[in-house]
Amino acid sequence: MSAVDTFAAINTANATATSATGSSASSSAAMAKTAADSADRFLKLLVTQMQNQDPLNPMDNAQVTSQMAQISTVSGIEKLNNSVAGLDGQFVKMQALQGAAMVGRDVTLQGNRLDIADGQGTGGFDLASPADKVTVEILNGAGRVVDTLQLGAATVGRHEFTWPASSATAAEDYRFRVSASNAGSKLTPTALMRDRVLAVDLGGEGLELQTAHSGSIAYSAIKSLN
Repeated sequence: MSAVDTFAAINTANATATSATGSSASSSAAMAKTAADSADRFLKLLVTQMQNQDPLNPMDNAQVTSQMAQISTVSGIEKLNNSVAGLDGQFVKMQALQGAAMVGRDVTLQGNRLDIADGQGTGGFDLASPADKVTVEILNGAGRVVDTLQLGAATVGRHEFTWPASSATAAEDYRFRVSASNAGSKLTPTALMRDRVLAVDLGGEGLELQTAHSGSIAYSAIKSLN
């Protein structure tokens, strides 16, 4: 096995061990020390290889230069990985700041809960293809249909609808069901609802938002900020 092959194997084992340890700060310090130690081992292996080479078939300059270039490439990739990991950490912090600004604000996300306020119910849906007929059914807390809205044709994209809810309250947990078709073919619209962000949680799975009705959701689940 050549010196660079041995170096690569050492790097793989060290990287695996480092990834299983604690915090990112201590891991970064350990990785920096590992890189220096690995480079030192490589140089010692290369010198040993040259000292014990076959005098009748010595390593030529091209072979030595090739191995030196490979160690530089491996070290460069490791430094690049460390830089990317640092950028990823900064991105998560930036997301946390953005998420904190959303606390107390209404957002749109996937769901079918009817938002009732000031005597009006509001919901939405998203269409992946145009429809010539869209129907919205309003369901009360018991799951019974209490009204039906015929919305007619709708284009591709996000749409919102309103329902006169003078006799309904938010506590009654009204829902809605959307159906759509085009030229007799049934479509599958995505129901969208309004919810309110109560808190932000920076957990192990990334930034999560605590909402009033949907519980904990991923930051990426937010469709829009209202």
